[in-house]
Amino acid sequence: MIYQFDAKIYKIGINWAVDVPQSIVQEMTPEKGYIRIKGQINDFDFIQTLIPVKNAPYRLFVNQIMMKGGKTALGETATFAIAQNHTPVEQLYAMPQVLSEALTQHHLDNEFNKLSASRRKDIFKYLSYLKNEETIQKNINKLIVQLQNKDKNARIP
Repeated sequence: MIYQFDAKIYKIGINWAVDVPQSIVQEMTPEKGYIRIKGQINDFDFIQTLIPVKNAPYRLFVNQIMMKGGKTALGETATFAIAQNHTPVEQLYAMPQVLSEALTQHHLDNEFNKLSASRRKDIFKYLSYLKNEETIQKNINKLIVQLQNKDKNARIP
C-alpha cells in the first residue's frame, strides 16, 4: 500500500530529514526496529530506510540525490509517497553486466564473491547511481585492481 504525506524538510545535525506521520508508520512492519521503504519525493523515486527515534516519530533522511531529483530544498515542504519495501536487500541492486564481464575477463569472480554481502551490495548500489559509461568503467577498473591485490575491503570510489 502506498501512503502519501507532505512534510517540511529540516536539518538535524548535518543531515536533512522529515518526520513520517505515526498513522503511516503504524501500518508498516519494522525489521529490527527499521522500516525499509521505496517511494517518491515530488515524483522522484528513491529507496531508503525509516529510522526509529526515541520518543519521536520515525525519521526519513533526505539525501542530496533525493533533494535534487525532487527539486526541493531545506525548509521547503515536499510531497512523499512511500510503501514498505519487502524486496530482499540482496535483490535491491543487481550486478551490472559490465562488472560481471570484467570479473569474468580477469578471473576474479571468486575474489568478488569472497567480499561480504553488504560490501557487494554497496558496490552495486554505487554503480547504479552512475550514469556516465566512462565513470562506471573507471570505477570498475579500480575495483579490479583492488581484487587483484586481494584487498578484502575492496570498495569504490
